[in-house]
Amino acid sequence: MLEFTPVFPPGRPPRVLFIGAHSDDIEIGCGGTVARLLKDHPGISVRWVVFGCTPQRAEEARLSAHEFLVGAGDFQIVTHDFPDAFFSSRSADIKREFETLKAFGPDLVFTHCGHDRHQDHRLLSELTWNTFRNHSILEYEVAKYDADLRSPNVFVQLTKPTAQRKTELLMKHFATQRGKHWFDVEVFMGLMRIRGLECCSPSGYAEGYYARKLVL
Repeated sequence: MLEFTPVFPPGRPPRVLFIGAHSDDIEIGCGGTVARLLKDHPGISVRWVVFGCTPQRAEEARLSAHEFLVGAGDFQIVTHDFPDAFFSSRSADIKREFETLKAFGPDLVFTHCGHDRHQDHRLLSELTWNTFRNHSILEYEVAKYDADLRSPNVFVQLTKPTAQRKTELLMKHFATQRGKHWFDVEVFMGLMRIRGLECCSPSGYAEGYYARKLVL
């Protein structure tokens, strides 16, 4: 399989923006990739933005992000309190928050995949593309009851310890989600194992992404 290395501007740390609808979405979708980026680009600059949080879930999000981002340089964790499952009714307010993210000038943006059946996820994906029209965007996936997984066209290979560490941190930090039938070690490891199989990862593990547009 062909491998490409992201090309970041020289002379400064890469700037990466992570966008999530809910407090565990970023970690589920790209927690392993965060570790890869921090390993390959020490001191990376990060903005980590979660749009739908109760006070308890906002605290979970902040504690989790801090642990996932150990080794990052400049980073900022932002949580908002838009109501879960009602993002569409607050789309104008959410769009205004997206506009404030332009000043960060990200080199790479991670967001929800556009075909995600969760209405909050879909809206954030759409607003990402509306806001960052000339940026590198990778859409991550979240396994759920809706059965909306497809075939990714971008893969990030992970070591098995990285995949396991991602899962351990998810189970450690998101106590509010542990009772959900989809919040499960086997689900998280199983999806990474399937994506690892699909890209022939040496370890057997990977995370998958969807890239709508790439210029080589």
